[in-house]
Amino acid sequence: MQHDNLRAELLSEFLGTFILILFGAGVDAMVTLFATGAEGEVVHGGWTNVTLGWGLGVMFGVYAAQRSGAHINPAVTVAFAAFHDFPWRKVLPYSVVQTAGAFAASAVVFFNYQPAFLAFDPKLEKTAGVFTTFPAFPDSPLHGFFDQVLGTALLLFLVLVVIRRAPGWLQPPLIGLIVVAIGIAFGAMHGYAINPARDFGPRLFVTLAGFPNNGLTDGSGVWWVPIAGPLIGGLIGALAFRCSIQGGAPENA
Repeated sequence: MQHDNLRAELLSEFLGTFILILFGAGVDAMVTLFATGAEGEVVHGGWTNVTLGWGLGVMFGVYAAQRSGAHINPAVTVAFAAFHDFPWRKVLPYSVVQTAGAFAASAVVFFNYQPAFLAFDPKLEKTAGVFTTFPAFPDSPLHGFFDQVLGTALLLFLVLVVIRRAPGWLQPPLIGLIVVAIGIAFGAMHGYAINPARDFGPRLFVTLAGFPNNGLTDGSGVWWVPIAGPLIGGLIGALAFRCSIQGGAPENA
């Protein structure tokens, strides 16, 4: 029975992360590939569309993955294991299926928009950012790292506040709005991954799909920032919640 429950939870995490990336990478593709019309006018929005699309993706992903606790983010899973009694034995399986869901959704988005990719970027040299994140200042990786730590600390702290204070039906839209706010305030330095699976799953996809500027095999070495930064930031945010709002008392997330 425990194995059946774990399988159901892993499927839930896969589907939740799949939905998150489907909307997130989808809006990135819309904004990038169809940015201007024939006369050069903006036809499909910009940063506002991106932040709203990702926020809605998070909201719907959380709704879809409620059976498993709707982590859809290894930084959440690790932080919950460290501070909120989530079983450590589930951390690796959750993280693997979250990454797999992100990979699969990236493949679906690419297939859907393949003619547009080939028209806009025939050699796939400039559109990997539709799927994964890159630093605004490649020569200053520590600033991107701090940005990821800060953004994910905010995410975990505020998610835990919402879980504690808001009724269950209201939690997914509020969590989506947290991501919108982080994107608006801290989105440009390193693409506000704030989620290792959201970044590494798509990065694996673009690498295998032949995008040369993938951040993994192109020599830039940027792949570690949106993995290490969110994992550390999530722990900081969860610790800040425990020391302030929760006050150190034991509580299940």
